[in-house]
Order: sequence, then C-alpha cells, then structure tokens
Amino acid sequence: MNQSVLIGIPCLKTGGTEMQTLRLVEALTEGGYHCVTVCYFEYDYPMVQTFEKAGSRVVCLSAYGKRPTGIRNVYRFLKTGLKRVVEEYRPKIAHIQYMAPGAIPVTVLQRLGVRTIVATLHTDADIYRNLRLIHFLQRHCVTAFTCVTEAAERSFFGNSQLFNNDTKLRKHNHFTIHNCLAPDFTPADNVGELPHSVIGIVARLVPIKGVDLVMPAFAKVLEKHPECRLLIVGDGKERTAMERQQAELGIGPEKTEWVGTAEHRKLHEYYSRMSLVWMPSRSEGFGLSAIEAMAQGRAVVASATGGLCEIIDDGNDGILFRKGDADDMAAKTIALLDDIQRLQTLSANALQKAKQFSFDNYKTSILTLYSKLTSETK
Repeated sequence: MNQSVLIGIPCLKTGGTEMQTLRLVEALTEGGYHCVTVCYFEYDYPMVQTFEKAGSRVVCLSAYGKRPTGIRNVYRFLKTGLKRVVEEYRPKIAHIQYMAPGAIPVTVLQRLGVRTIVATLHTDADIYRNLRLIHFLQRHCVTAFTCVTEAAERSFFGNSQLFNNDTKLRKHNHFTIHNCLAPDFTPADNVGELPHSVIGIVARLVPIKGVDLVMPAFAKVLEKHPECRLLIVGDGKERTAMERQQAELGIGPEKTEWVGTAEHRKLHEYYSRMSLVWMPSRSEGFGLSAIEAMAQGRAVVASATGGLCEIIDDGNDGILFRKGDADDMAAKTIALLDDIQRLQTLSANALQKAKQFSFDNYKTSILTLYSKLTSETK
C-alpha cells in the first residue's frame, strides 16, 4: 500500500483533539498509509515533533502560528497552503479534524480535486449555533462524518450507528468510532489498594472543563472528610481564579497539590496517586481523561454531559452528577468516600470498561473504514 492521507487540523497544541488525532496517525501509519498532517494555525514545536515521531510528515501553514483575520483572508490563506500540500503529496483521502474554521478546509480540498473527504466531529452539537452547515456538508461534500460517541452523533444527525466491519458505505455517511487510549496506556492488571482520600483532576483549567466547581465542591467534601487532599494535573487561564476561590473558601494550601501540565507518559503515576477522579466538564464530546482514569482502575465522578454519559454507566463503573451543580458533585463524592467497598467495586468495574477503548480496537475500526473508502466508494 502506498496511499497518502492528508490530515487537517487547526492547531497542534496540548489537547484531547490533538491526542486523538495522534492516535489516527498511529493507526494509519501501522496500516501502511503515508500521513501528512497539516496544521493551519497555532502549534507547539514539541507536539509537532510528537506527530513526526509517530510517522507523519507535518506541514505548518503559518510560519509563526498566527491566524489571519477575516473570513476572506482565512479562505485565501488556506487555499494557498492546502493547494501546495495537495500538489506535493497527492493525497487519496483527506481527514479533517474538529470542523474549524467551519467548512473552509472541506470546500477548498474538494475544489482541489480530493474526492474522498472524512471529517471527525470531536464535540457534541451543543457548541454550534445551528447545524445547517454540518448537514449541508454531510449531504453534498463529505464522504463520511465520524463522531466520537453515539450520543454526539445523535445530537448532530438525529440517529447513530456504531461503525463495524459490517457497516455498508453509501455516497455520504455518518457513524461513530469511539476515541481510544494511547497504545502505551494499557489498562492495569488490577485496581490494587486505593490511596487514602485523594481526589484528582486531570484537565486543562479552562471554563468548558467546569473547573470553577472544583473548589466549592472540595470545600464541602472537607466538611465531612477533612483528611482529603486535592491533586490537580493541568494548567490554564482559570488557575488564578481557582486559587482565589481556594483562599476565599479557607482551603489551606497544604490541602492542594498543583502539578501543572504533565507529560502524557507520566499520567500513569498521577492517576495511581488518586482515590477517584473528578470531571466536572460543562461540555465533553468524549472524555479522554475519563477512560485514562478508568484504565488505571479509578472511578470517575463526572458531569452528566456529552460523551461522559456514554462512557460511564452511572452507579456501576462511575458516578454522574448534575451538570454545573457543585453541591451534587460534592454529595456524591462524600457518599463514595463513606463507602470504600462501593468505591472499590466501581473502580474494578471501571477497569474492565476501559478495555473496550483499547488502541487495537480503534485501529481495527479506522483501517476497516479506510479499506472501505478505497474500495466501496470508487
């Protein structure tokens, strides 16, 4: 096999979309495809290097990682850059990530003669004002939309199907292929003994992750369990506000540990130090941190939103609380800390659930899809 795939993405920074796009590169490379990842705008050089180590060529269209202003300038910029890439690499398939900025990459690539275009939606439909553009692209431009959960697919298209070997492709398609764990992030052999009363957060500290709920909920947990500590892995613009909340609520500095942004290969170590993991997101297309925590045998207490409702079977392998409700988050956490045997059971079940999201399962789905794209849609 000697087929080139163009993977388009707005940014190459540290985030869930970038990490899942890296899984796509790894799966395609192992399947014999030649990948060229095109970053339109912002990037961090270490992430560029990570993609290159995975086997992809990386082309950054913006030398300084800046975005043009105005829709016309963005269109001209992408048309010029993508034309250069298409002429050099002659991709058979283009795989567009995240649908930003809008339809421009799809329409440009279509006009440049790329016949097979796949687009992956990494979010729920709730972040879009309306879905007319998505539906137009699905009917007229994109060979297949893939969604990261069936709940997300239903939110965009009204129905869903989990892609498998028996899925028949039509001229235009949509289906679900779940995100996955990194190849080296294999589930633990067993839960082992849980650490004592350490609540963990692994997230970018930004508003959409619901981090404003963390300190108010933690303050309530401390009223019943003063022995608890908070381990925060991640960084972002909301850290200052969280530290201010901590001081206002009288939470002592000895009760929190701020790790900052951590290398992915070190996350095993941090999850192993946690008794349970909080995910208070206000919107979450999938919830990569959830399956990572579960793969380490850690139950997740998560907001009932988006993909988290599909990943977590409430009361069986994790706990869901009302979105945006710090009191409910605290109450359900306290109930678990009051019943360590139940927490241990949830953790064991979480470990088993995580095995469904292995890289091997994802790779099989992606390579099956690409095989169908290059045969059934000719």
